[in-house]
Amino acid sequence: MRRWLRHATVAFIALVSLIPAASAENAKAHRSAILHRMVIQVDQNDPTVMNLALNNATNVIEYYRAKGEDIDVDVVAYGPGLHMFRADTSPVQDRIKNLKNYAFPSRIQFSACNVTKAGMEKKEGHPIDVLSDVVMVPSGVVRLMELQEKGWSYIRP
Repeated sequence: MRRWLRHATVAFIALVSLIPAASAENAKAHRSAILHRMVIQVDQNDPTVMNLALNNATNVIEYYRAKGEDIDVDVVAYGPGLHMFRADTSPVQDRIKNLKNYAFPSRIQFSACNVTKAGMEKKEGHPIDVLSDVVMVPSGVVRLMELQEKGWSYIRP
């Protein structure tokens, strides 16, 4: 009986030694695996609202960076808010470019509504260029809805 117990103890110790030890590196990897997701709506041609949306994004990125966690942010502009992403009318284009670079390793996307862009082009009679850091989406409203359906937190400044 003692011999069996000794073999069982040795086997148990061998098995436990195969389990990776908890370390600061493992803890940091676990923290960075936690993903937060936030979508911000901009539907007004108002520099104050646009700047507030960018402030919200920056503050949340900084908050989670300090905790060692990442966040995905999507700023969705449609209707009059599309001016935020227009190359000819955006009052915040420098901030957009800077925030795109600053966000890493978190991610930020700037999504422009193609329905709104097409309507503006028809009304104004010429093509409209958006900033190079902007992604065109078929519909801004649909983008907001689908991200919320996937569990993204919704913010409207």
